[in-house]
Amino acid sequence: MRRADLDQLARIAAGHATRERFLTELALDPPQASSDEAGVPHRDEDYLILSTIHSAKGQEWNAVSILNVVDGCMPADMATGHAAEIEEERRLLYVAMTRARDSLNLLVPQRFYVTQQRTFGDRHLHASRSRFVPAAIEGEFECVVPAPPPPGEPSRATEVTAVIDVGALLRGQWR
Repeated sequence: MRRADLDQLARIAAGHATRERFLTELALDPPQASSDEAGVPHRDEDYLILSTIHSAKGQEWNAVSILNVVDGCMPADMATGHAAEIEEERRLLYVAMTRARDSLNLLVPQRFYVTQQRTFGDRHLHASRSRFVPAAIEGEFECVVPAPPPPGEPSRATEVTAVIDVGALLRGQWR
């Protein structure tokens, strides 16, 4: 039924150099914004609606998950130059949070990997919870963290991988 949407998505994706670039530039909206009308889901079907905060205004869902509720993303680092911009970012988070009827999940990653890696290994930045969710109301939220690995199973944090200096290898080919 939504074949035209999938064909259009494939055409758009073909115009991007990488999957990451495509997903970065893609605005994900609910099916109502597509070129064809989706049918009413059957009771037993599971479905997911991906939406931007901007297109969520006026919508309401049973469960809402908001990604990257950290300073630098919410508020966006480019929107912290003036008090009015910060207040607009606060309003946007409020709009997103009030779209949830029953369940609201604010996802706060502990760290972000930087895509422009340094010469020797991974580089990451630690994230801090958004200033819009202050410590004073932290008790109103349930904090859920990943479960530790079962005993005897190594954790990914303790894995040791070889460091490869790709730049040096490439430069060595030209000498």
